[in-house]
Amino acid sequence: MPVPAVDPVARAGATAPGARPGRSRSVALSSVTATAVLTLTCCGVLILHLVQRQTGTVGLLVGLGLAVVPLPFVLGALAWLNLTARVPLRHTVFCLGWGACAATTAAILANNWTASYLTRHRGPFGELLGAGIATPVIEETAKATALLVLLLPLGQRLRCRGRRTGRPCAPLLRRSPAPRSPRPHPRRPVGPHVRRPPRRRPRLRSYLRPLPYLRPAPPAGTPHHRSRPRTLAAGVVLGGMTACGFAFTENALYLGRAFTSDQRQRLDSIGLGDPPSLRDFDSTVQTFVLRALLSPFAHPLFTALTGIGLAVALTAARRWLARLAVPAGLLLAMALHGTWNAAADLGTDGFLVVYGVLMVPCFAALVAFAAWARCRAARHPAPGRRRVARAS
Repeated sequence: MPVPAVDPVARAGATAPGARPGRSRSVALSSVTATAVLTLTCCGVLILHLVQRQTGTVGLLVGLGLAVVPLPFVLGALAWLNLTARVPLRHTVFCLGWGACAATTAAILANNWTASYLTRHRGPFGELLGAGIATPVIEETAKATALLVLLLPLGQRLRCRGRRTGRPCAPLLRRSPAPRSPRPHPRRPVGPHVRRPPRRRPRLRSYLRPLPYLRPAPPAGTPHHRSRPRTLAAGVVLGGMTACGFAFTENALYLGRAFTSDQRQRLDSIGLGDPPSLRDFDSTVQTFVLRALLSPFAHPLFTALTGIGLAVALTAARRWLARLAVPAGLLLAMALHGTWNAAADLGTDGFLVVYGVLMVPCFAALVAFAAWARCRAARHPAPGRRRVARAS
C-alpha cells in the first residue's frame, strides 16, 4: 500500500506543538553557554597578550602568582553571602570570568585611548582628569555590563522558536500594544469613603530574563513589602564576583609591572657593583601591600553598590525608586572609585586619611549588611525551604 506524501511544511507545523520543551531549552542553553565561553576565552587571550606586553613574561608570571594571594579571602566572603542569595554557580563563574577577561580588556583599551587623548589635549590636568573621572566611569560601566548580560533573555530567544506554531519569536525588546478595556465609570470617585483598589504586584519587565533570585517584592501593605534580603544579597554577590575577577587581572598587571621595573633597577645596581638587598624590590612590596593586603575588597565594594541598585530597581514596588536605583548605585560606585583613585595622588598621609575616613566605614557597612541579610534569611526562610523543614 503506497504511503501518501507529506508536505514538509505541514509536517514541521504538525510536530511543532508536540515538540519537547526540554530539548529546545537544552539546545538554547548549550548555544548560549558555548557563545559565552568562546567570547570570554578570546578576551582572556587578548588580555594576557596586553598584560604581557607591559610586564614581560617573567613579570606576568610573578604578577599572576601574587594576585592569587587575596583571591581566596574575597571569594570565601562572597561564597558565605551566597548562602543567602543562592545564585547558581554558572552565573557566578560567568561574572568572575567577565570581570577577569571581558571587562579588563574593554577597560584597558578604553583607558589607554582616553589617557592619551586627555594628555595630548589637556596636559598634566588631563592625567588627573583621566584618573579621577574617566577611569572610574569606564571600569564601573564595564563591570556593570555583566549584570545586564545576565538579564538579557538570550536563551528564551532561541528556544521559543517553533514551540507552538513554528513561527519565529516576536522581538523581545518591543512590547506589543494591548487593547484597552473601556472604563466602567467615566470619572473616578474621590473622597475618604472611597475604597482604593489593591495595588497590583509588580512584575519584571517583559524584555528581561526572570531570574529566581531577582523576583518582584510582595505588594505594598503586606508585612514584607520591601525587597527581600535574598535579592539584595544577590546583587552584592553578582557585583562582587565581577569586581573580584577584575581586581585579579588588574593586580596582576600592576604587580608584574612593578616587578619588571624593580628587576631592571636590580640589574643596574649589579652593574654598579652594589650588593643585593630587599630594597631592590621596594616597588613590588609596596604595590602588594597596597593592593593585596590593604584593599582587596575595594573593587567588590564599588561594584556591590551597582548590584544593590539593580536589585532594588527590579524588585521595588515604588516606580520612582525603581527608576532611580540603578543610576544612583552606578553613580555612587563611580564616585567612590574616583575618590579612591584620587587618594593615591595625595601622598601617604592623605591616602591614610581617605582610607580611614571613607573606605573603612563603607567596608564596615557592607559587612554589616551581609551579616543582616544572612541572619534575616536564617530567621525567615523561603517558602520552599520552610515546607521542606516541616516535611522533615
